[in-house]
Amino acid sequence: MKKQDLLFAACFLAILAPFFLSSSVYDCYLAFNRTHGLIMSFLKFAVLSTAGEMIGLRITAGVYNRKGFGLFPRALVWGVLGMGISIAMTLFAGGTPLLLEQLGINGAVTAIGGPLSWEKTGVAFAISVAMNTVFAPVFMTLHKMTDLHIIENGGTVRGFFTPFRAAEKLKNLNWDVQWNFVFKKTIPLFWFPAHTVTFLLPGNFRVLFAALLGVVLGILLSIAARKK
Repeated sequence: MKKQDLLFAACFLAILAPFFLSSSVYDCYLAFNRTHGLIMSFLKFAVLSTAGEMIGLRITAGVYNRKGFGLFPRALVWGVLGMGISIAMTLFAGGTPLLLEQLGINGAVTAIGGPLSWEKTGVAFAISVAMNTVFAPVFMTLHKMTDLHIIENGGTVRGFFTPFRAAEKLKNLNWDVQWNFVFKKTIPLFWFPAHTVTFLLPGNFRVLFAALLGVVLGILLSIAARKK
């Protein structure tokens, strides 16, 4: 392990440690999370998911940051996308159990709000499948488009706020990797089970856990970047 790895790990632990070591900090987090959920979603994803991309860069290029990487623009994008993820989780967590009830699966709404059980796990899995089938492909494509925009503009803040040419970005995506790896493999093999766990957690921790999964996403993206 190199010096940069130790420094990165120390900074990461310094951010997370107060929540585990201080009950007052933890209580403040819970209170702020209840009253300002979208702001907390922005912060969680901006910090944790950007850290995941930094780890991905470390895997592919040997460094955590470099010229053109666009650390601040990436954090800004993750923060905004994090708010979208939080909204999507609320919509699918509330709507999918109702849909299951309409399909004849009685007790789905009660099960997802109750203690851990096979019924709750089944409903959580259904929520995960619905969200990752409907929302995730759009989210992943938009995220990749913003990546291209950041890279094309040298990773600068000023460049990030230049016109976003969506049609051009869509044409330049590597659809072979996007479809055959990101969609066909990571969604069913990783995100379906990962977000099943997410929806088994209490509501206050779902977005936080989803943001922590962003660290894993950074690693998966680094693997995708290596594929021809």
